[in-house]
Amino acid sequence: MFRGEIACRVIRTARKLGVKTVAVYSEVDENAMHVKMADEAYCIGPAPSAESYLRVDKIIDVCKRSGAQAVHPGYGFLSENATFAMELAKAGIIFIGPPVQAIVSMGSKSESKDIMTSAGVPCVPGYHGTNQDPAFLLEQAEKITFPVLIKAVMGGGGKGMKVVHKHEDFLDALESAKREAMKSFSDDRVLVEKYIVRPRHVEVQVFGDQHGNVVSLWERDCSVQRRHQKIIEEAPAPGLSEETRADLGAKAVAAAKAVKYEGAGTVEFIYDNDTSKFYFMEMNTRLQVEHPVTEMITKQDLVQWQLEVASGNPLPLEQDEIPRVGHAFEARIYAENPRNNFLPDVGPLLYLSTPEPSENLRIEEGFKAGSKIEVFYDPLISKVVAHGRDRTEALRVLRKALEEYHVVGLSTNVQFLRTLAGNEDFIEGSVETAFIDKHFDALFPPISAPEPDLLAQAALFVALRDQPVVDSSATSPWASLSARRFGSDVYQRTVQFNLEHGEETKPFQVHVYSTDGGRFDVEVESVDGAPNTKFTSVTASLASPTQLSSTIGNEKRTTTIVSQRPPPDVPASHAPNTTERVHIFHSEGQKTTL
Repeated sequence: MFRGEIACRVIRTARKLGVKTVAVYSEVDENAMHVKMADEAYCIGPAPSAESYLRVDKIIDVCKRSGAQAVHPGYGFLSENATFAMELAKAGIIFIGPPVQAIVSMGSKSESKDIMTSAGVPCVPGYHGTNQDPAFLLEQAEKITFPVLIKAVMGGGGKGMKVVHKHEDFLDALESAKREAMKSFSDDRVLVEKYIVRPRHVEVQVFGDQHGNVVSLWERDCSVQRRHQKIIEEAPAPGLSEETRADLGAKAVAAAKAVKYEGAGTVEFIYDNDTSKFYFMEMNTRLQVEHPVTEMITKQDLVQWQLEVASGNPLPLEQDEIPRVGHAFEARIYAENPRNNFLPDVGPLLYLSTPEPSENLRIEEGFKAGSKIEVFYDPLISKVVAHGRDRTEALRVLRKALEEYHVVGLSTNVQFLRTLAGNEDFIEGSVETAFIDKHFDALFPPISAPEPDLLAQAALFVALRDQPVVDSSATSPWASLSARRFGSDVYQRTVQFNLEHGEETKPFQVHVYSTDGGRFDVEVESVDGAPNTKFTSVTASLASPTQLSSTIGNEKRTTTIVSQRPPPDVPASHAPNTTERVHIFHSEGQKTTL
């Protein structure tokens, strides 16, 4: 098996079934979570995937050395690589996945659509043939009528994909798509299809066994995406009639049977919001990242199903035995910066606090606090999976979990996901693949200046944290602290903050005064000419190194505040990356960094 949260997920089911596991890892993953969880682990090379996780020969060698009888490919890397499956078969090792021919057929967008058309599965009108002459493809585009979509035949993840709205832009877009396709897949062939203006991404989980049985385990909606990649999924898909739902399942089963499918697979459809028609898009011949939402509504362990099928056993349930209970969401936690076009981030997970798992909440994780997200691999940190009796309850569970998911050390999309889950149109189920672009302003509101009470809490945290251990008989909480003294028993500490992101503003000055009885007065200087804000007789203490307990304005609060000091070898200056950062997690999961 491979790395990250999917490797950990597979190991958990294997443990449940009493199956021993062998992990492989690259040099930078030596201390990774999946390595520690497995019964055995073997290093297969340096960090770059091409020298480790994509080395078929090294993986087969580990199988022989360890005595492993089967390989679970997870997702990504070699999970849909027909050559890998063939080499395992030659070595007498079971590939926990579909037959080689199914991988080959479904890996080609043009061949797969020919097969689907023959099986009666609806496909988007388009040209899927072999003629790649630019003039001929332009002629086909005109027959289809604009707008059209140019797609790489061997494509995925949005690479080699271009939308063309008018005749005069076609040839330039075609050249660009072919160039991307060659770079990403070493194959510049493309197909041309009608572009659906308001599409949804709806997919069906299918399962086949070696006895010719195929079932569907309901559908998922994965419409909300960034850079053509999913970030939040749900099951079942909202707003579908039961008739459409049944038709989707039947067509997905027909697609799987057309290629004599075995194991877990996903048949992906484009659903046209304007016509309520759906069309085959592609089939993923592996377990999907979003499979937990299907597990939540069916109460099934799909990894266990994979192991049963790979062992030659029939499917655990027949079609009419598969339940559909409630609703589920999955939110993918990525190391990325949503405000910088979702560009990936790398670095250490200096602080990680996740919500407590329960019957209705799963945290699928592959990293713990202290781990490092590497530049060499996908930046997925974990998945938050929530279930409820209906969509409203499931979404409420998800929002609460995201509020309690705290990360410090690198940029993540947690706050963006929380905003998304609270968006009114998303709550109503009005989803489409252009959802983020359509609701951009609502999903990315301007970063406002922190409220005075938040600045007061940050200053109290810094002051209390920096307080040395003192004799219990000392009358002041800062008896040994270097500070300015006013009168007999009043001490002052001034803390200056800058806002990490947002509009440039003057530094925020906060003055903290200790008073009698271990209480504090806090004054927050205004930066816009308004009167300063004063909080009097404040109680505050550190419940832990990252938790401030305080009572401000008669409101008792417990706030998570995490300090991120610069590396010791970075010289001090006023530059943002050379000063201490304070991360405050406050109302409804919002994080402010000063």
